Amino acid sequence: MLDLFIGLKRVTKRRTVHIDNAIFRLHWLFTSVILIAFSILLSGRQYVGEPIHCMETNNLPKTMINTYCWIQSTFIIPEPKQTAKQRASYGETAHPWIRNSQGYTGNRKWQTYYQWVTFTLFFQGLLFYFPYYLWKLWEGGLIKTISLGMQIALITDEEKGHKRKIILDYFYRHFGHHRLYACKYFFCEALCLANVICQLYFTDWFFDGEFIDYGPLTVSYILSENRTSLVNPMIRMFPRMTKCRFQKYGDSGDISTYDILCMLPLNVVNEKIYLFLWFWYSILLILTVLLILFRLFIVICFSLRPYFLKSRCRLSKTKCLRLICARGNIGDWFLMYMLANNLDPLLIREITDGLGKKLERDANGSKNHIAMQAVQKIT
Repeated sequence: MLDLFIGLKRVTKRRTVHIDNAIFRLHWLFTSVILIAFSILLSGRQYVGEPIHCMETNNLPKTMINTYCWIQSTFIIPEPKQTAKQRASYGETAHPWIRNSQGYTGNRKWQTYYQWVTFTLFFQGLLFYFPYYLWKLWEGGLIKTISLGMQIALITDEEKGHKRKIILDYFYRHFGHHRLYACKYFFCEALCLANVICQLYFTDWFFDGEFIDYGPLTVSYILSENRTSLVNPMIRMFPRMTKCRFQKYGDSGDISTYDILCMLPLNVVNEKIYLFLWFWYSILLILTVLLILFRLFIVICFSLRPYFLKSRCRLSKTKCLRLICARGNIGDWFLMYMLANNLDPLLIREITDGLGKKLERDANGSKNHIAMQAVQKIT
């Protein structure tokens, strides 16, 4: 078990080159690691104990009953959600939602999710990692290749000048050819948004439609001064005590039915995990929506790109940044923006100023060429 957590620590190690932004990292790094860590925690019996404990009944073997009820699933008989009057009509119970089910024809709520929580959390963790895996595959190490060795503090001035010239030459030769690069990244960000929305609806489906309002109902219950008139949403969604029906042939050959009480200790942990996930998914959804709106704003509002680039390239000349944004496309802006997150501001200033001068020289050369052609036509 400890080795698995050590493996997760390696995933979270600090990286010298960033090819994404902070919100993207919240998806593939923080959320995926948290989900997989929860999955490992719930699967470790030395931390949470056995997943089910059923009461001994009529000398039935306890191990057999535990195994049978674990495989077949247990159930509760849900009562009305809100008012004390409705709860009174439900009658006395030894435990919440536990009553005599002999001859009962109403709805039973089966705890079919119980065995699948660990697998589901692990699978969801992989889904949160997938957009980054796709982007890393498409990105191909471009930013790392461009900035290779430039983060080292002990690099000599001669080596730094040589590498700076390589970066500047790359940008100049490939200027205007990075649109697809940016589009792939924006697609992966949109995939993050689609994923978190799908995870919310999948989790709600997984818990029979009780997850969407789980957070607000739990907070309302905790803050309520009169909790006796309300149903605890954590106990309703994750009951600690449930029932299991076991049938076997008696001595006379007739079928004997046993209603057995079973305790689900993992639900004490599950209720906290999914309360945290409800709030975390909500925060992540809001942040990702804001990020997508920002991307759309950048794509549409061409005139604002130099100002956002200036926020990263603080020492660069505004004139050069405007020229780079004017002559290039959204891909050139995005690559320069991402590169500024990985290189020293002084180095970025030298690159942007050098690229700006080259573009300005090309623009002036193009104007002179057009003027000469016009003169030749006149003569």
